[in-house]
Amino acid sequence: MTARDFDIRDDRFRQCIRTSANIERLHTGCRWTEGPVYFPAMRSLLFSDIPNDRVLRFDEQSEAVSVYRQPADYTNGNTVDRQGRLVSCQQGARRVVRTEHDGSITVLADRFEGKRFNSPNDVVVKSDDSVWFSDPSYGIDSNYEGFQAPSELGERRVYRIDPRNGSVRVVADGFAQPNGLAFSLDERRMYIVDSGKGRGIMRVFDVHGDELRGGDVFVECADGMYDGLRIDVDDRIWTSAGEAVHCHERDGTLIGRIVLPERVANLCFGGPKRNRLYITATSSLYSVLLAVSGAKTF
Repeated sequence: MTARDFDIRDDRFRQCIRTSANIERLHTGCRWTEGPVYFPAMRSLLFSDIPNDRVLRFDEQSEAVSVYRQPADYTNGNTVDRQGRLVSCQQGARRVVRTEHDGSITVLADRFEGKRFNSPNDVVVKSDDSVWFSDPSYGIDSNYEGFQAPSELGERRVYRIDPRNGSVRVVADGFAQPNGLAFSLDERRMYIVDSGKGRGIMRVFDVHGDELRGGDVFVECADGMYDGLRIDVDDRIWTSAGEAVHCHERDGTLIGRIVLPERVANLCFGGPKRNRLYITATSSLYSVLLAVSGAKTF
């Protein structure tokens, strides 16, 4: 891959990349890769291969890929909480779970008002330890990424799990298919992708404690669907968009793209300096070194 894989739309993008950097394919042979999450203490990345019902582990030092968990209840999105524990969305079991340090699994939420979720998709943890997740219907629409079933809720929403008592509340609705989500650096904004309207849409909400307000369309994608997203140290938004990663300034301006040979699902920052962008794209895992670092999680 060459510098032609960097599509510079605005000179500000030149500060984020080095066109001499190689886009590396680290692993392939999957069916649909998703949910990358980096663990600094292990120097490794976990990512989902949803149709194969497994979570894989990429070791950054040996570059070996191994199976971390299989079966994995069709795990999709993953994140790490403030205590360094893995938090995952399981489409098959229709729940959000946490993997404890001893390897045991704690169910954080599997129902709202007595009804099962559709198929939790993506998840983030706020600095107050609350867990926020999207719940589209992809995992129950067919048997490919879960188990086909009717929706018990009849709605596709975003939820918040209270860290004190585990209660679940709706924080945003009105989506065709809520998908990737991320907080801004100061946690005063939340960006949420709606990937079910036939085109890529990202909405922005104002965060007021445990509530979201607003929800206007922030940006629209002209050449693909948005999916997962992450924030860098300068509050730029990096998001999957068709067969590319898009980089947007905080005001929504698209300043550049990293073009991949496969449809991109998700991404995250990793490496000792958090400047290695890991990209899950259809059958493969890619990475590229950047000139900027991702926002520090906790």
